[in-house]
Amino acid sequence: MLSACLRTLAVCILLGALTSCSGAEPLRVELPMTDGTKLTTDVLLPRGDGPFPVVVFRSTYGRNAGWAKGYVDNGYAVVLQDVRGMGTSEGEKYVFYADGWRDEQHDAADTMAWIAEQPWCDGNIGTEGGSALGITQLLEAPSTNLIDAQSITVGPGRFYQDVTFIGGVWRKNMLEGWLMAIGQAHLIDVYKAQPLDDEFWSYYNFVSTADKVTAPALFIGGWHDIFCQGTLDAYAAREEHGGEGARGENYLIMKWSPHGPDVTEDYKFNENRFDLKVSEVMKKFFAAHLKGDTDALKDVPNVQYYVFGADTPGAPGNEWRSAEAWPPFETTNTVFYLAPDNTLTTEAPGSDGGSGTYTFDPADPYPTLGGANLLPNLPSGPFDQRKYSDSRNDLLKFTTAPLEAPVEIAGRITVRLSVSSDAPDTDFTAKLIDIYPDGDGRELNVMDGIRRVKTRNGYGEFAPLLEGPEQIVELEIDLWSIAWIFDQGHRIGLYVSSSNYPRFEVNPGTGDNYPGDGIEMRKQTNTVHFTAEHPSALYLPVRR
Repeated sequence: MLSACLRTLAVCILLGALTSCSGAEPLRVELPMTDGTKLTTDVLLPRGDGPFPVVVFRSTYGRNAGWAKGYVDNGYAVVLQDVRGMGTSEGEKYVFYADGWRDEQHDAADTMAWIAEQPWCDGNIGTEGGSALGITQLLEAPSTNLIDAQSITVGPGRFYQDVTFIGGVWRKNMLEGWLMAIGQAHLIDVYKAQPLDDEFWSYYNFVSTADKVTAPALFIGGWHDIFCQGTLDAYAAREEHGGEGARGENYLIMKWSPHGPDVTEDYKFNENRFDLKVSEVMKKFFAAHLKGDTDALKDVPNVQYYVFGADTPGAPGNEWRSAEAWPPFETTNTVFYLAPDNTLTTEAPGSDGGSGTYTFDPADPYPTLGGANLLPNLPSGPFDQRKYSDSRNDLLKFTTAPLEAPVEIAGRITVRLSVSSDAPDTDFTAKLIDIYPDGDGRELNVMDGIRRVKTRNGYGEFAPLLEGPEQIVELEIDLWSIAWIFDQGHRIGLYVSSSNYPRFEVNPGTGDNYPGDGIEMRKQTNTVHFTAEHPSALYLPVRR
């Protein structure tokens, strides 16, 4: 199944390259970088004498002339470039390595400097693109002050926490599949050799470098996107800590969407999700920053977001909203404690408390179902979890009583567990669930997260391995952010297990980072505690 998905993805990448010859005939330049490596660069110019404002696409997926047409028709010059080692550009196949602020390679800065010197450039330069093209933009921003505006669709804030190791766990399906599809499978071992958030990942940290950025940006993300929290964090970092010209000048759109198409059969999306025309906002954003149209953004809210709700008639939510900032309103960080009777309650546990135990077998891991996925072998978005939750034994389920009134959340969701295990190391997963009333009964995933126990003290170094089932440690799991309304009569659920496979690699249970040849795979008896001394709880940002 995965190989078929990779073939499909590879065909899409190839089609992007093939369409570079369509439309207006570009000016093609083999542009030399500082070290002499030449990057294939196309320039498409609008009618007229110029000079023109410029929009740049630096791409891992070919020089698609289709991206340029709307801009060229609207009076922009467009630059399309294959990044180093991709398409027909020269250089080592090491995606993203040379796109940022390294001393020895800084291809984006070299490219912007060249553009700024061209007679067809009027000195106003913007950048555009999504996913991998969003990542190239995030790498570009701290490396040069020649960029005047960026439109960044679904990009991460930090590679380690948003892309490669979520909760310290290797993001297996997405990374291995994508790197194989773009012909850079050798980077799988390169990345896996860096399981800690150290200097290696500092060159891919767009939050810590926000103060070096002088370009404002329009950030566009999706609630079930693979970079959901990264988009929010990158926006917040530039909005609050950006350099002069960037700070306080950014816009955010958070859509309902996953990274790809809506494919779930378990949740009916409202057609109004298409009412906000993102392309129109992007057009106004560039008009303001590249053409000097000071009125272009006067009616555009700083933040626009889609709030989910039940897909039943009359349910609250399922609509676009606007705000001055994110989060959009004041919330109370409401605590729902895990209780021995498998309930979620706002009452703190007593001394008698209890615990819940299950056995996790890495040879039979709890499967991925919905959520934030990239490749089509793992569909994205909300899915009915009963497919597995009714039959698996490696799962703890906790639910509130039916809600007496709707509960609206907007912001970041966390789970703090007190855990123990008979294994030296293990993982814990947490999944927030919207449980529909009896007669429907769907258990829809809202958001989820994972955490490796040996990263419990942080990601800079591993904590000591567990010494036995008597040792209880605290573990925080980040479920990222969302805007969602749990309707009256629904129940809020939290499901805890120890894998989400194959989205994430399984924990072999020995202290080793990964399974593999010669690595023991041991079953792990894992316990979640809920006593006064060792509580476990779900934290929801509930609207006041």
